[in-house]
Amino acid sequence: MPEAPAGPPTPPVPLAGLLALEELGLRGIAGPADAELLWVHTSEMADPYPYLLSGELLLTAGVLLTEPDGYVARLVEAGAAALGFGVRPVHDTVPPELVAACDRHGLPLVEVPPETPFTAIARAVWGLMAAARHRELRRVTRAQQALATAAARPDPIPAVLHQLAVRLSGRAALLTAGGEELHAAGEAPGPEVRAALARLARVVAPGARPAPASATDTLGPAHLSAYALGGGQGLALGLATDHREAGDHTIAQIAAVLLSLLAAPHQGADAAGRSAALVRLLLGEDPAGVAPLLGGDGRWTVVHARRGGGTAADPLTAGALGAALGSALVDMGRGGDAVRVLVPGGERITPQPGWTLGASAAAPADALGLADAQAARALGRAEATRTPLAVDTPVTGLAALIPPGPAAAHARALLAPLTEPLAETLRCWLSLHGSWDRTAVALSVHRNTVRQRIARCGVLLEVDLDDMDVRTELWLALRQE
Repeated sequence: MPEAPAGPPTPPVPLAGLLALEELGLRGIAGPADAELLWVHTSEMADPYPYLLSGELLLTAGVLLTEPDGYVARLVEAGAAALGFGVRPVHDTVPPELVAACDRHGLPLVEVPPETPFTAIARAVWGLMAAARHRELRRVTRAQQALATAAARPDPIPAVLHQLAVRLSGRAALLTAGGEELHAAGEAPGPEVRAALARLARVVAPGARPAPASATDTLGPAHLSAYALGGGQGLALGLATDHREAGDHTIAQIAAVLLSLLAAPHQGADAAGRSAALVRLLLGEDPAGVAPLLGGDGRWTVVHARRGGGTAADPLTAGALGAALGSALVDMGRGGDAVRVLVPGGERITPQPGWTLGASAAAPADALGLADAQAARALGRAEATRTPLAVDTPVTGLAALIPPGPAAAHARALLAPLTEPLAETLRCWLSLHGSWDRTAVALSVHRNTVRQRIARCGVLLEVDLDDMDVRTELWLALRQE
């Protein structure tokens, strides 16, 4: 069987949910009814095995169906979730041999009526996936809010564990490296489950060997997991639930970050304020809104970071990056977004192994929004030029001698015809010496899009962008923004 892929960024769709859509007229006629669908694929090949990933609802009219038993066996071997068979124009009914083969091999078989096109089934599956994804995001968002509220209580650790146990419908415990419970919430499990959680806590505990960030296990109907907490104390978050749902891992990771922070020793008043800032950043609040919690006198550097090789960051690796940069203020971002770190302005930003970094110039707390944009641009430039660190430096040299007031007014007038996407593309293109490919990488767009935008800039500004004098003036103007 092919190796199963990571799967799409959506929860799987139950086959029963698809069969319940009356407008499709689908009917389950063989095999189990509890399948979960990840994809929809149509094929009339005699053996579609090489082209299946796993989890598909395979749709076919049976054009080349000659050996039903061997055909179904290959689908099961490839990991197909279900088979949809369209009757007519090839077959007037579903072949009885195919029905028997699906029952024998345990593959769900769905009869597709002649009036239902395969594209309608595909649209329905993706619609169900989108609805499931929306429900998952709402559930995760509500859990984040509840955990953040619990973290602000006078007894934050028991409160966070209680909320986590409620949200995941199970047991949540703060464990030592040896597996001893320090705090717990939720119905107490049996001794076997507690012993299994203790073993998982020892697996993720730091030691001479590299320890994983998390570990999972099952014991009968119980799903067990443990997440290592930061802070160097060897603590772990242990979870025991009767089932797992989409979004559970994300909710547990958020709780692990909060518990790492709450369990850290020497939590003074200043650290408490920064902890509140971290919580708000984790929940997606605008950096400028967090600024008052960081103090109005200090200066801060915003760092955007992305793991190398396309590896996703997790709370522990992100926390380790923050520690290496001298800060506990780490935001995991959303989806494929970069990790963000707020570093005290006096700290020197240095390249970190396994990361690509983009850093802003040091900025006061009330200018974090601008610094955040600078760091994003710097990260794009670092990725485009394949350098481990890029810094968006402040205006220096001759440009710094230009009076800021008149220069800014001139820049606004000069760049007025450009929309923000066009101005950002022009700024990036100029910073990368007119490279189409590197600009495309930095902005995550196609190189043809870059060419079109730059050509549009030249038309709107009525200038020749091949002229070095023009490029210099535009670059100075863009630096004044």
